[in-house]
Amino acid sequence: MPRIVTDWLGEHVELPADLTAEQLAAALVKVGLEEEEIHPAAVTGPLVVGRVLSQTPEPQKNGKTINWCLVDVGPEHNATQIKGVDDADVPAGGARGVVCGAHNFGVGDLVVVSLPGTVLPGGFAIAARKTYGHVSDGMICSVRELGIGEDHDGILVLTRAGFDAADLTPGQDAVALLGLGDEVLEINVTPDRGYAFSYRGVAREYAHSTGARFTDRGLAANLVTPPPPATADGFAVEVDDAAPIHGQVGCDRFVTRVVRGIDPAAPTPPWMKRRLEGSGMRTISLAVDVTNYVMLDLGQPLHAYDLDQVAAPIVVRRAAPGERLTTLDDADRALDGEDLLITDSLAGGRGSRVLGLAGVMGGASSEVSPTTTDVLVEAAHFDPITVARTARRHRLPSEAAKRFERGVDPLLPAVAAQRVVDLLVELGGGTADPAVGDLDATTPPQAVHLDVTLPTRLSGVDYDRATVTRTLEQIGCTVTDAVPGAAMDAVRVTPPSWRPDLTEPAALVEEVVRIEGYDQIPSVLPAAPGGRGLTTEQRARRSVARSLAEAGLVEVLSYPFVGQADLDALGLPEDDVRRTTLRLANPLADDRPFLRADLLSTLLETARRNVSRGLPDVAVFEIGLVTRPTPGTPAPPQLPVGVRPSDEDLAALVAAVPDQPRHVAGVLTGRAVPAGWWGGGRSADWADALDAARLVAARTGAVVTVAADAGTMPWHPGRCAALTLPDGTVAGHAGELHPKVVEALGLPARAAAFELDLGALIAAGGDEPVAAGPVSAFPAAKEDFAFVVDDAVPAADVRAAVVAGAGPLLEDARLFDVFTGDQVGEGKKSLAYSVRLRAADRTLTADDVRAVREGVVASAAECVGAVLRG
Repeated sequence: MPRIVTDWLGEHVELPADLTAEQLAAALVKVGLEEEEIHPAAVTGPLVVGRVLSQTPEPQKNGKTINWCLVDVGPEHNATQIKGVDDADVPAGGARGVVCGAHNFGVGDLVVVSLPGTVLPGGFAIAARKTYGHVSDGMICSVRELGIGEDHDGILVLTRAGFDAADLTPGQDAVALLGLGDEVLEINVTPDRGYAFSYRGVAREYAHSTGARFTDRGLAANLVTPPPPATADGFAVEVDDAAPIHGQVGCDRFVTRVVRGIDPAAPTPPWMKRRLEGSGMRTISLAVDVTNYVMLDLGQPLHAYDLDQVAAPIVVRRAAPGERLTTLDDADRALDGEDLLITDSLAGGRGSRVLGLAGVMGGASSEVSPTTTDVLVEAAHFDPITVARTARRHRLPSEAAKRFERGVDPLLPAVAAQRVVDLLVELGGGTADPAVGDLDATTPPQAVHLDVTLPTRLSGVDYDRATVTRTLEQIGCTVTDAVPGAAMDAVRVTPPSWRPDLTEPAALVEEVVRIEGYDQIPSVLPAAPGGRGLTTEQRARRSVARSLAEAGLVEVLSYPFVGQADLDALGLPEDDVRRTTLRLANPLADDRPFLRADLLSTLLETARRNVSRGLPDVAVFEIGLVTRPTPGTPAPPQLPVGVRPSDEDLAALVAAVPDQPRHVAGVLTGRAVPAGWWGGGRSADWADALDAARLVAARTGAVVTVAADAGTMPWHPGRCAALTLPDGTVAGHAGELHPKVVEALGLPARAAAFELDLGALIAAGGDEPVAAGPVSAFPAAKEDFAFVVDDAVPAADVRAAVVAGAGPLLEDARLFDVFTGDQVGEGKKSLAYSVRLRAADRTLTADDVRAVREGVVASAAECVGAVLRG
């Protein structure tokens, strides 16, 4: 994101003298440039210029030689007495005694001294301390210690860094001198506003926000030296893109300028270094720094070539099969047929040698070196889509690519090239070559017809015609009356060259609202139309989630990606439908390339992670989509880009989308009831999982039949139940997990789980609203039954017989005891049920209760062969 150095911004727009980063951020936020971060001053405290008065080398026992120095740091900071130094050796004006281990400076040099109380970058606080037999009363700093470079081998000598000794005085504030006290604002720029990746663009937005006077330094008329017109002897450039991709030619403008006789040893001036580094860009060499400086200033990416390493003509073309390029980052890259290249003819044929990836990064073969004296400057305009795809294909998000892919002003290349030429002449001692190349095939922006009432209708704010026109002209648009015959309220709006995003009326409306102020838009809640709300499925899903949470389970959300190891851990057979998965083309993790076909494959991993971190008592559930592809179904077709797909393409895409039913699943491990003074608690088991599954079915309104299931992994073959809908569809399973699954996942023994097809349950439950039944005011009658049945008889079958025999007076029937032993006989069990009876219109008599009892006993005997236990 762009970083803004305030004094640099002030060259484009009038700023208050006391403007803070917070105030600048507030002004930019008003026009849609959000504050990302404010970087505080790099250095605080007394950092001053010092002159070395004496330097005494002192060898140490460890083999190291240190320098004991007396440094003049100005009258305000000098000491007239220095501990360990004879008063006669202290200069009349005073000095500071400093120990320094570097040796690249000498007596008389002007250096930067951090005095006690200074805090350097990284929170490094300076204090007087005794070292090597002296009291070092400060520190002589290197560029790395000051945070303005990586050089840590020696001291920063100011005169060697480009500062004029005549402008330096001992005691002078080095914080201001080096720009280390500046706050830097970092802003967030939306993709449609690429012009704000420059000081020119940010200054324009500050002027829109505050009304400050803005001087557009991107206009040729505002340059000290206007760019000259193209000449016949300009460096030859050709664009060979006869079959453009995406319907756009890759390059529609290419400006070349030549500067000769540059001093290769000329340093980048300190003010430019400070601004570049404050803007987040490291300095390299004068020629490269100048191109980067102009890019940040105006928003036009540029490139500097060593003129001796380039042969005319330059040809801009697409890559040919098999071509490769070593870019400036020393990476060897295989080129793609869509890559737009800058080439020359040095290898013997026209366009035979690749110089760089257009708009992204140059190549190593023609880069500016420490011996370069003649420079070819390139300022071009490239197709945003081509640059964006090349940058992503090669994973090169360069500063140039960031700007080109968002849209660069096509009128800037000549202006930006002239600025580079002027700076290289001024700072490098070069001479501008009169030859100028400018291949220009740009087209003016297309006008947009705008109904001036549209901003009011879309925003709710009353904007009159004059306001709309004035605001659009303020951002650089040309507004004229619409063509004859158009609506009276329509105007013709031609966007400025730096706003390629303004291509439709809605974009112009956004500009009107943005400049006039988002805060003017009223906050009005829309009226909710009657008869709308949550669908039946949405209400059912919320009811299920709420009920499971009330039952003690915690809702979680797991990533829907699985691998072969996850499916193997569940013990799924090779022909199991859950092994038919959809493979992702670009998975987040190589070991999980598939979309899950069931919830437990990912939910069990959530439970395992919690258990492994010391939380054995887990009760979690998840509601989510699973993917069930049909074997043999072709993959979705690759749809065209830039045009609307045909109806046939869209139909093929829809047909290839796999079924994605919504499931609900839960996992329970450890204790369902914790131990305490009240007792030993209770472990979660298959019955808890089955109860949770029944609860889900009840909340959806679906009627399910519960029966034992002995062959479905990952459940235990003897402690698993299948829940079946009336049409015979198995809606899911619940029960204890298989011991091998528990062992493979590292879960506590007897862990339980359930998984149901929530969509099928909701569909089976219907969409009829639940009607509340009448509540009887008459007392209930209670009866208990204990039946002896075979071990193989399910308790659910016995309960169904009890319900059938009790008739309409039954209010509830619950199993409260299961008993096996010698008293009931081998192969038998006793099931005890509590039955509650109630009538809606009367108090039940003894005869009513007796009739129900006889009916229950008879039904149980007939249906399941139950015998009433005495």
